[in-house]
Amino acid sequence: MKISVIGTGKTGGKVVELLGDNLSEAFDESNPPTVESLRQADAVIIFVPGDAVGDIIETVLDSGVPAAWGSTGYSWPRDLDKQLKDRGGKWVLASNFSLGMNIIRKNIETISAGSSILKEPGFRIHEVHHVHKKDAPSGTALSWEEWLNKDAEITSEREGDVKGIHELKVTTETEEITLRHKALDRALFAEGAIWAAEQLITNKNINPGLTEFGDLFDSVMEDRKNE
Repeated sequence: MKISVIGTGKTGGKVVELLGDNLSEAFDESNPPTVESLRQADAVIIFVPGDAVGDIIETVLDSGVPAAWGSTGYSWPRDLDKQLKDRGGKWVLASNFSLGMNIIRKNIETISAGSSILKEPGFRIHEVHHVHKKDAPSGTALSWEEWLNKDAEITSEREGDVKGIHELKVTTETEEITLRHKALDRALFAEGAIWAAEQLITNKNINPGLTEFGDLFDSVMEDRKNE
């Protein structure tokens, strides 16, 4: 299979490196994608800043190539799922392509349910990223609050070349619960994005439209349980 990459920054560059001979083409500002060039690949992985998504979204849509998006800080069109279904396109969106983050998601859902028996719990999410990350709070921190399904105080910090640290604290007068995820190498995001792209190419259970990365993960895990 051949996979193209749009965005060759810190994470996109790691995707290019890991793809090796499976790379179709790498696109950036000096080599922007076209419909024709994207169609040379079986799928495309996209890591561009949120403010650059608008420049390429129509090109990716028109190409019809399955796409795994790792861009955050962009307000996706409300009718995007319908647009994709009308065109037979398949996209996966992720605020964080870490496969391990989906294990965290399951734990957060458990904490959310269990916190109902705690006395006046408070919830705080803190995230730390490198100084070049533009959006704050991170898309992952917002996802954590969504998974928690509780109002949480979210704080952000930008420091050095931190790959990503997310921490949830649940506090009462008598105890504190802490859940923490730390990215040690950007390869984990690249590996997850490549896994998603491979699923888009080979997994016949993915229907046209918009799929959240977590939903894809759950679906594949459920299929494995039933094997």
